[in-house]
Amino acid sequence: MSNGPTVDQMSLKIVLPTRVLLDVKIRKIVAEAVNGAFGVLPRHIDFVAALRPGLLSFWDTKEQEQFVGHDEGVFVKQGRQVLVSVRRAVQGESLTTLRELVHSEMMALQDHEQKARSALGRLEAGIVRQFIELEER
Repeated sequence: MSNGPTVDQMSLKIVLPTRVLLDVKIRKIVAEAVNGAFGVLPRHIDFVAALRPGLLSFWDTKEQEQFVGHDEGVFVKQGRQVLVSVRRAVQGESLTTLRELVHSEMMALQDHEQKARSALGRLEAGIVRQFIELEER
C-alpha cells in the first residue's frame, strides 16, 4: 500500500527555516501570490508562485478547512506535491484561533526584536567608546 496521495489528493508540506510545520494529504488549497489569489486541485498544472504574507487555506481529506497564517515565501506545485517555504507561519483550525496565534506570535516577535535592538545599541556604543579611547591615545 502506497503512502503517497491518491488521485483526488495532494501532499502539502509547509517548511520553515527550523522545522517542518505541516506534512499532510489535502484535497485542495487556496493561497495568495503577489499577483493575486489562486486555488489548486490535484490535477492542476505544475507551477511556482511567490507568496505574499497572508492566509493559506486548505481542505484535508475529510473536507475540513484548515488555515495557516504566513510570511512571504514560495509556493511550488509539482505533480501531486505542494511545497510551501516561508520564514514564519502558524496553523489554526479556525480563523478565530489563528488570529489569537498570530497575535501571540507577533507579540513574542516584537519582544525578541526589541531585545535584539537593545543588544545592538550596546554593541554600537561599545565600539564608539573604543574609537574615542583610540583617538585619545
